[in-house]
Amino acid sequence: MIGSKRASRAYSRRSLYGQVAHELGSSIIAGELQSGTVLPNEAALGNQLDVSRTALREAVKMLAAKGLVESRPKVGTTVRPRSAWNMLDPDVLAWHMAVRPDEPFFDSLFEVRLIIEPASAAMAAERATESQLQELRTAYDAMAAALNDLDASVSADLRFHQAVLTATGNAFLESLGSLIETALAVSFRLSDSSHPKAYEAALPEHRAVLESIEAGKPDAARAAMLELLLDAQADVRRTLRRRARSESLSV
Repeated sequence: MIGSKRASRAYSRRSLYGQVAHELGSSIIAGELQSGTVLPNEAALGNQLDVSRTALREAVKMLAAKGLVESRPKVGTTVRPRSAWNMLDPDVLAWHMAVRPDEPFFDSLFEVRLIIEPASAAMAAERATESQLQELRTAYDAMAAALNDLDASVSADLRFHQAVLTATGNAFLESLGSLIETALAVSFRLSDSSHPKAYEAALPEHRAVLESIEAGKPDAARAAMLELLLDAQADVRRTLRRRARSESLSV
């Protein structure tokens, strides 16, 4: 439902138009506002959301820039199909997270990671500087030290994977890690929740990536990262399926 109090609280520290964009964006991603839907005119929608026309216009501009809507004279503002959305946009990813993404969403995310991260690990093994290797070691040590702290574990895990991308020396790959950080953090949390000691179990796989990169062995680094990601994907699938079974039983 547009204008839910839950969404407003989640974005209470953002600008007013940011809150409005979140309300509308989440509704679009959740399917409450489907592709082809024409939004009410400014006056009606402004009254419904209890915001000024200025805030509403800025919110619509924000959504248009992310590919979620388009505005045309004499037609109004129309919801665009999913294929037009900028899926790498941090807000679009955050809105997906807010509406409980399903297994196909995470499978798509892992497909991207499986294409990029094993190759990045191999590149890092060939190109990493000493300072980049040190950052990778530091991130791994932080993971090892944070086994009983979920937030610290997720932060260290993000740092490790970002360090691998940075060590490629490729600015585009480095930026990609920052773009999908929100989705990665949620997938790490899901992987961790699949069984009590998931992070502890994943440490040897991360260490294998680290040691292969340190040794300058690209093929070994690629294989180690591939194994790490496939196991993480399996963990996330188990968590989502267990959650779905639990929810179906509670209905």
